[in-house]
Amino acid sequence: MAARFVNLDRQTPMFLPCDLRDWLPADHLVHFVLDAVEQIPLAHFHVNHRGTGSEQYPPALMLALLIYCYATGRFGSRTIEAATHSDVAVRYLCANRHPDHASICAFRVANKPAIRAAFVTVLQLAHHLRLTQVGTISVDGTKIQANASKHAAVSYQRAGEMLEQLELEVKELLERAEQAETQEPKERLDIPAELARREKRKAALQQARQVIAERAKELAAAQQEEFKAKQAARQQQREQGHKPRGPEPRPPSEEPDPKAQYNFTDPESGIMKAGNGNHFEQAYNAQAAVDGQMLIVGERVSVAANDKQELVATVAAISPVVAEAVQAVLVDSGFYSEAAVQAVEQKPDGTTSGVTVYAAVEKTSHHKTVADLLPPPEPPALAPGASAKERMAHRLKSSIGQALYKLRKQTVEPVFGIIKEVMGFRRFRLRGREKVSLEWTLVCVSYNLKRMFTLKNLVTAG
Repeated sequence: MAARFVNLDRQTPMFLPCDLRDWLPADHLVHFVLDAVEQIPLAHFHVNHRGTGSEQYPPALMLALLIYCYATGRFGSRTIEAATHSDVAVRYLCANRHPDHASICAFRVANKPAIRAAFVTVLQLAHHLRLTQVGTISVDGTKIQANASKHAAVSYQRAGEMLEQLELEVKELLERAEQAETQEPKERLDIPAELARREKRKAALQQARQVIAERAKELAAAQQEEFKAKQAARQQQREQGHKPRGPEPRPPSEEPDPKAQYNFTDPESGIMKAGNGNHFEQAYNAQAAVDGQMLIVGERVSVAANDKQELVATVAAISPVVAEAVQAVLVDSGFYSEAAVQAVEQKPDGTTSGVTVYAAVEKTSHHKTVADLLPPPEPPALAPGASAKERMAHRLKSSIGQALYKLRKQTVEPVFGIIKEVMGFRRFRLRGREKVSLEWTLVCVSYNLKRMFTLKNLVTAG
């Protein structure tokens, strides 16, 4: 019996609709992106005014192109340029124009205010469409690979050893130069070029050690407030007649860690644990604050390898569009410190901010027993003189604390999963913290529009 296959005919001509609007369904994501970007005022864009250069592509088109391509998993400027030829939705977005990769790359770097404005505009649109749910915010960080290899890095200790070796090599070359003046050298060696190469290498290594030393001082200064808070808490316990538990806190040291790294390709990136601590990557720490609808309401990029000092800055990065409505902030144990919680929950004048932090300061088992499925009983009252960490653990064990904290794994963690697995964004294309921060904002804007499009369709379908 002969097999039956669908007939494939690649020879017969076919005609696409004459109207570009007929190429795509009315409910396509690209229409949603264009409508959102058109609300951003032109004043935020970098524009070539008449007499200052050739005609440029409309800024709204270029931003919409970047947002749509990032939302659909295309991040490189050459990949985006290729999509203007091969992707029907991108051809529609660009009105059959084809911006080259150089223009795309230049626009991305030159229009930081527009991309920042897009983040705010998108949140305003979400608020207008009643898609936000900002009473409880979840904060977390994820490691995104830098556009640099970890093998292009050097440690503080290794840089010092290499400097000593270079000093010996320079001394040897100078001795050879002196010998060459009195006798014919046995081998031909371009001593001036070799000296110049080593001096250049010495300058780079000295800069690496200097930057690492400066970072150590900055970190010590940031940890000083936490150290003072711990000392004050222990002193208060002594005054109340209680013996402080645990060892005395050590003052932060300004001495650089011998293993601290400096990367020559992207000096502001760092070696960070990734993949649940299973391996190390040259990366940045991308932070996000996420609402109950899985929309990103605050974002920033840190160069810190962990989240210990990030809570205050990430909460401060929450957009003013929603900041006033925030009542609770959920974080894991990596963010917790007494000083950070106090800074979030209290204003500089000592009054309460109206925001309560819920931090998991105790380890919990991922395995749930039958008892865990039942409503949790209220924890016993706190003992007199309880430490800040004990008070936080008590807060989280309360019925309100447990109900709220369950939301965290349903909001911020899936957001990072979508950005990395669905959108495919695992590596920055730009270098340097400022440019990387700009690209992370672009990623968050693209994610938010994609998420809003999904939420809007769910509301319509409901």
